[in-house]
Amino acid sequence: MPARFALLAALPFILAGCAVSQQDSPDRNARVPEVKVAGEARSCIPRSQVRQSQVRSDQIIDFEMRNGDVYRVTMPNRCPGLGFERAFSYETSIDQLCSADIIYVLTNIGGVPQRGAGCGLAPFVPVEYVKQAKSAS
Repeated sequence: MPARFALLAALPFILAGCAVSQQDSPDRNARVPEVKVAGEARSCIPRSQVRQSQVRSDQIIDFEMRNGDVYRVTMPNRCPGLGFERAFSYETSIDQLCSADIIYVLTNIGGVPQRGAGCGLAPFVPVEYVKQAKSAS
């Protein structure tokens, strides 16, 4: 009997993992902010200066730096599951993250992060976000 109650207690969490949010709609590029290129692409960025990374889609990651700079990586191929999971890991022995490095999608399986698809990065392009004019409605 206790096992049945444990399954029922876990059911809302299992179902929540299957729900599709508006962010995960078929138009995945809807959450990719428009940018303008602000300089020459770099092959590496200093890991210790990355404030946060924003997964925008299966192909695009924005790396926001401590000094306010933003570098966009647009991978040459889709990285399966990246846009849905919005989490990744990588291994490097130096304080640089480089375009030759491989990232691994982190999938949540039963509350435990698991390493998923491995995908090659691409050059880090310095960008500036384009401010969208608010339309009067």
